[in-house]
Amino acid sequence: MGGTCLSCSCWLEAHLHPLWCSPALPNTVPGMAGPALAQRGKALSPWRTLPVAGCLGPQAYNIHVNGVLHCRVRYSQLLGLHEQLRKEYGTNVVPAFPPKKIFTLTPAEVEQRREQLEKYMQAVRQDPTLGGSETFNSFLRKAQQETQQIPTEEVVLEVLLSNGQKVKVTILTSDQTEDVLEAVASKLDLPDDLVGYFSLFLVRETKDGAFSFVRKLQEFELPYVSVTSLHNPEFRIILRKSYWDSSYDDDVMEHRVGLNLLYAQTVSDIERGWILVNKEQHRQLKSLQEKVSKKEFIRLAQTLKYYGYLKFDPCVTDFPEKGCHVVVSAGNNELNFQVRLPNEQIKEGSFKVTRMRCWRVTSSVPMSNGPSGSSPAKSEVKLELAFEYLMSKDRLQWVTITSPQAIMLSICLQSMVDELMVKKSGGSIRKMFRRRMNGALRRSDSQQAVKSPPLLDSPDASREPMAKLSSKLTSVSLRGISHSSSANDVGANDFHGNYAFEGIGDEDL
Repeated sequence: MGGTCLSCSCWLEAHLHPLWCSPALPNTVPGMAGPALAQRGKALSPWRTLPVAGCLGPQAYNIHVNGVLHCRVRYSQLLGLHEQLRKEYGTNVVPAFPPKKIFTLTPAEVEQRREQLEKYMQAVRQDPTLGGSETFNSFLRKAQQETQQIPTEEVVLEVLLSNGQKVKVTILTSDQTEDVLEAVASKLDLPDDLVGYFSLFLVRETKDGAFSFVRKLQEFELPYVSVTSLHNPEFRIILRKSYWDSSYDDDVMEHRVGLNLLYAQTVSDIERGWILVNKEQHRQLKSLQEKVSKKEFIRLAQTLKYYGYLKFDPCVTDFPEKGCHVVVSAGNNELNFQVRLPNEQIKEGSFKVTRMRCWRVTSSVPMSNGPSGSSPAKSEVKLELAFEYLMSKDRLQWVTITSPQAIMLSICLQSMVDELMVKKSGGSIRKMFRRRMNGALRRSDSQQAVKSPPLLDSPDASREPMAKLSSKLTSVSLRGISHSSSANDVGANDFHGNYAFEGIGDEDL
């Protein structure tokens, strides 16, 4: 049984709302939440605008990605994008655009245009041809650079490897994600046909030196601009493998640099506790390290629990009951839950991506109790990932995760689905990395070797009892998602359908 695909992709989770103009502060960039005009607890769509209030001059809108301002655009710019798309793809493919108005818009008309633009941007992005087009992505990149007022110039960008090693590459501030990835690969002497196995991620470094993953950098953004516009040294860019199926490790290990990158990442994941290792396994791994047997080390690691998983920060879920604290890990085509119940018991369970009919990311902005025109604190904006899961043959139910990393979780789900569909069609993710032919990107003259990580430390004794205490979650009846993020509040375009959704029988449970 196949699932209906309601959305082809979910890499862009944005909030689109009018720019709050101020004659005294013309360059002020507002945060995600404007004046608190939203109903308390009301779920906002991934593309969302808020009503304008006293805006001077032409109407403008802010596009947010993961709660962070990406770019500021005006109606005329969006109209220009529409005309270019229509010229390239025809009127039958491009959705209708909100018409121009001769006279000044009334508040009701402003709201109507906001809703129309929101639907237009949703429709363009969710179209496989339009949303993945260079015209659409270059529009967002150019708008990002203009909004952040960063001129095009040569700079040195620092990219981290999983073992903490710093790779410095010379790029242009206007270089897109693909350009920067190629520059890093060139610096490391990684072959072109292996570049597609790796991606750049925006992470936030915590006080203990660990990394919290914010999002995978995408084709619509400029990495240098994305990281510097945050004005916070805790945000970094890291290189990590971008696939989930461990069978692709064989391709990567064919080359010396690919092997070293994969080895460094595996050691790092073990050290931070993402991969579970008992004392005997730890002894074997350390012995292989001492022999510099990197392939054998990875082969052994592949047999360990949570190998290849991406672990997220502790958050809250409504499964198996409301308000449970959970640590979510993504990998092996599933979301793994380690749930701490109210009675302090820890249970573990997994949700297979092939049994998720669809999912969505929503954000809610609570009503401010302050004076009119005040805005809620940034920390009050709540992100949720909700997915509809096939619990049994005839029972679909919702599971909700409340986490600042909800969009990264959504990106992981989508990439798992994409990878499954490629494999199902008989394809391969191995592809020659397309080097740009205009000569704009400067290939590095000097290579940098991937440093070998130090020997593993002694295993953390506290991790093993956690695994022993865990027990499989039984099939628990869970509530539907709350009114603040119910299916009735969100249109069909806000859902991300799953091409890989499969029907199951009771015997499969």
